[in-house]
Amino acid sequence: MAALRRLGRSLLRPGPVAGEVGRRGVRALRRSPVRVLPPQKERREAAGKQQSPPEPPPPPPPAVERSSAGPGLWYEKAAAGDRRLGKVVTIAKSKKFRDNHGKILLEGHRLIKDALEAGAVLQTLFFSMVGHLKELPEAELKRANLVKVKFEDIKIWSDLVTPQGLIGIFSKPNHAKLSYPAAQLTSSLPLFLICDNIRDPGNLGTILRSAAGAGCEKVLLTKGCVDPWEPKVLRAGMGAHFRLPIVANLDWESLPSNPPAGVQVCVADNKDPGAQAETVSLPRGASGAGSAPGNLKPQVKSKPKAAPRCEDEEGEASVCIPELAAQYYYENWTRTPVAVVIGGETHGLSPDALQLAASTGGKRLVIPVVPGVDSLNSAIAAGIVLFEGKRQLLQRYKQEDERQKFPVVG
Repeated sequence: MAALRRLGRSLLRPGPVAGEVGRRGVRALRRSPVRVLPPQKERREAAGKQQSPPEPPPPPPPAVERSSAGPGLWYEKAAAGDRRLGKVVTIAKSKKFRDNHGKILLEGHRLIKDALEAGAVLQTLFFSMVGHLKELPEAELKRANLVKVKFEDIKIWSDLVTPQGLIGIFSKPNHAKLSYPAAQLTSSLPLFLICDNIRDPGNLGTILRSAAGAGCEKVLLTKGCVDPWEPKVLRAGMGAHFRLPIVANLDWESLPSNPPAGVQVCVADNKDPGAQAETVSLPRGASGAGSAPGNLKPQVKSKPKAAPRCEDEEGEASVCIPELAAQYYYENWTRTPVAVVIGGETHGLSPDALQLAASTGGKRLVIPVVPGVDSLNSAIAAGIVLFEGKRQLLQRYKQEDERQKFPVVG
């Protein structure tokens, strides 16, 4: 009886359908075998034995071709059309690069040679012909990176119509550390130039060139002037940057400490010497020097007033401008030392310039022109006034020498 019950239960128990056992066997074969992990120490030893040899390092980039340009003078030869070098040159032209990294870009044989002879530090020189190197100081070239490039690349990088095949990146020079030409130092005069808000690069470069030619002792640039190391200023300056000290970015509070004590500051202006001085309007003119009526008489001074007015004719508030005696530029105005202020192209002289001139007993210097002509170009006005100052100073020195050689016996 019990056996029958066990048999019935076995019949009633649900069992596998046909083929189920076979499918289970197939799935079992498809399963991955169980991996038995050895102890941690044994795993490390096994991994060390089975570790594949290290892969060889990637091959180094192809070496740049290096050649010799003379004893101890080596240069690298760049591939044609290297965009990286072109990008370096482009960035080096920007004011942001000059300010943040303290580097400038010079182009052309004469400018680079003047910079090297003055002691400017050359970092990288791009050149198209080895012959260019023979014309530059060899000792300075040995301290720099020399890179020979195709002339076609320099034509693309250059701003010149006819490039010379030389572009140099220098450390931004410090005027106090440069060595200026001996001929320039011996011919310099106690004549200073102050540029007041000169913004045109061509004008500033021409002014600096005139200052070097007139033998100025120093040039001072106030805030608002264009950067003297801007490429257009450098080209127009024709090497003046390395012939006389140029101090840039000065504010009017610190400017009086740069010229020596006792300097007299005069301003180039377009004020009529025969007219009554005004104290409420800024001088007009692109250069701060210019027109005057034809009936002017020499040595006519403006009438002094008790105090400068601070309101215009309509009663509106205005900047107070001090009164200065006005005279023609060719009349005697020099005394040692003396400084001349040249105003900007748009706004002319600033009130700060006039205040400085008034505090030193300076004058307004007028260049008479044909009536109806509003003003002269600032660079032209600077050249006229500076060379007149040079003439007067040299004449004064000559008279003093004659008095010493031939003293008057009473």
